[in-house]
Amino acid sequence: MTMYNPPHPGEFIFATYMEPFGLSCRYLAEKLDVSPSTLNRILKLQSGVSPAMALRLSKALGRSPESWLAMQDAHDLWHASRNLKLDRVKKVELNAA
Repeated sequence: MTMYNPPHPGEFIFATYMEPFGLSCRYLAEKLDVSPSTLNRILKLQSGVSPAMALRLSKALGRSPESWLAMQDAHDLWHASRNLKLDRVKKVELNAA
């Protein structure tokens, strides 16, 4: 079942961890061993979660790395499906030789 407008991981990080616990970007970036600007790009939805970042988030905040990547994929696929026109894409006919 596809979620309607799944959240970007940056939205989730902010709403679930940073805001309720009063964590600053600088503090969390330090714990993740990344620059504050790197984390800030994710929080502002300007960058996605990479496999390396998923590993960092998993260790620092919990959840599996796969769940962080799945959240990013769900977000990206939903937005792509809303914006991509597939009218001219045709199914490939595969015949066994």
